[in-house]
Amino acid sequence: MTLTSHAIWPSRSPLSEPAFAHLPACVVGIGVDVVDTARFAAVIGRRPTIIDRLFTPHECVDAHGLRRQPHSLAARFAAKEAVVKVLKDTTGMQWHDCQVLVDANGAPNLRMRGRVAEAAEWLGITAWHVSLTHDGAHAMAFVVAEGVGP
Repeated sequence: MTLTSHAIWPSRSPLSEPAFAHLPACVVGIGVDVVDTARFAAVIGRRPTIIDRLFTPHECVDAHGLRRQPHSLAARFAAKEAVVKVLKDTTGMQWHDCQVLVDANGAPNLRMRGRVAEAAEWLGITAWHVSLTHDGAHAMAFVVAEGVGP
């Protein structure tokens, strides 16, 4: 299953102010990551507490309130890793600083806070786009960061 959406990101960035509205948006960064779903499930099986370390409670349940399966969590972990690749310097980042949530239609979106939001603001990122997929042995995420650049 593949879902794509625009991100929800409450930005405090000065780049979103009207003075910068004339600047064209551009791709600031691209990140992609692939996760072996069986390996990810095995890690969860050995250390179930890793779920709480990597994901917020909202990320762990679907729109119906059911616990996400390992392949779905693997895709979300891939999205977080893809964000790391966009930001490059993730000193001080906590896994909960990047959340992979869903909108009312079930499409994924990214919500940043803490060190991740600060790094994104410094890079001039004003919007995030994410696509998740999982099939068989692999889960994958593709992330595009859009903005006016630093």
